Amino acid sequence: MIRIGVLYDFDQGDGGAYFEGGLGLGFAATGAQVELVARLADGLPGGSAEAVAEAFAELVDAGVVAIVGPSITDNGLVVRELCDEVGVACINYTGGAITRSRWMFHYQVGSLEEEPHVLADHLRARGLTRAAVLHDDTPVGTNYQLWLERALAHAGGVRAARDDRLALVHAAAVSPLAEDLRAEVDAAVAAGPDVLVYLGLGVAARAVALAVADSGWDGPVVANSALMFGYGRRDWRAGWEGWVYLDTVSDANPVRAALREVSPAHAGGPIGVAAYDIGRLLGTALVLADEPTRDAVREGLERVKRLPAASGEPGTVMGFGQWDHAALKGDALVLRCWRDGRTVEVR
Repeated sequence: MIRIGVLYDFDQGDGGAYFEGGLGLGFAATGAQVELVARLADGLPGGSAEAVAEAFAELVDAGVVAIVGPSITDNGLVVRELCDEVGVACINYTGGAITRSRWMFHYQVGSLEEEPHVLADHLRARGLTRAAVLHDDTPVGTNYQLWLERALAHAGGVRAARDDRLALVHAAAVSPLAEDLRAEVDAAVAAGPDVLVYLGLGVAARAVALAVADSGWDGPVVANSALMFGYGRRDWRAGWEGWVYLDTVSDANPVRAALREVSPAHAGGPIGVAAYDIGRLLGTALVLADEPTRDAVREGLERVKRLPAASGEPGTVMGFGQWDHAALKGDALVLRCWRDGRTVEVR
């Protein structure tokens, strides 16, 4: 039995049963026989990098040949250095391409770099031209903001003659754990935008929603993949009514539809789908590895090619290669909207 580590970087309400169940479905689909060893760390932004490093060390000492996790970019940056130093392959499922390295592989649940471009195109398609942005004061939020500025610069430079140019009329960093953002939202509204944009991890999106309601703003709001929090926090969904955001699941994906026949719960949201895909990726790598060692498993991951993904639009595939540690290829980002407590795909 091959030991695989699972590194959680924030509290799991069910102790990890749902995520590990998804991994198990993926492993079963490949025929790989594994034993999961899980550790929980109180990671960033609410916890510490030291807690993540300690949990990682415990998994290494337990003799795992690969690790799944973490899920937050801030913690992925911590683990990136550690897995390169020790020589154990990790598959994180963050939104940050900056987490990748020789030993760190990346299953993209969102993308700090690509999501702003998708959002910018969406705003232009809606005829919106004046954006006010609130972003988390973290590496995640800061990178989202940086890439949004680049997306706008592209439109303002290459497409300068077009009438759909976007202007950033306001931008402010906010605490990722903020509970009251009324002053910040009021300042954003005062800048005269025709759309509000939230970029970050998602906790502060709840405070933004409450502040937007208090402000009387009735214009559109868009957000990055942070609003996937709505799958787990039903009490937050009402505040995001009508908000368009980035997700990683499409109702038209046939691989996801097949997963729904086996486990509707895991097909129901992006994390269950990601767990299933990661299990299939890692299970396939174990089959392709020459031996069940850490070096061989890393090479096995780089041998996985064009595996149909349950995430993304139909036709999205996944795999790795030398100098290519990004799992998903194709249209992996999907626009969705919260409506009447449900997530609806936006076409």
